[in-house]
Amino acid sequence: MTDEASIAKQEIHKKEIVKQKRIQKAMFEEAQEFRRQFAERALKLVTSGFGLVSALAWNELIKEVISVYIKPLFGESSGLISLLIYAVIVTALAVFITYQLSKFGEKKEERT
Repeated sequence: MTDEASIAKQEIHKKEIVKQKRIQKAMFEEAQEFRRQFAERALKLVTSGFGLVSALAWNELIKEVISVYIKPLFGESSGLISLLIYAVIVTALAVFITYQLSKFGEKKEERT
């Protein structure tokens, strides 16, 4: 093998090494991004799950309060009134919590 052929092979080898390092770096960055997105989505999923459990607990509490305190006032035929009171309580609670969370989110954005 001549010196020129050997030098050409070495240059090709060096270029291939640089190319492989670029590919390796890109794969590493993609893996990091995937890991970050996975963690974010898992956190949202877990938070949503706990939110659902919390909402179901509040649902049961409100139903019990209406059953114990409202139905005796209006009698057993108070189905529609009970549902109306339930809907108003749930709506008010949802608006209040959403409002408080949006204020918290705005304060967090101001700090960053």
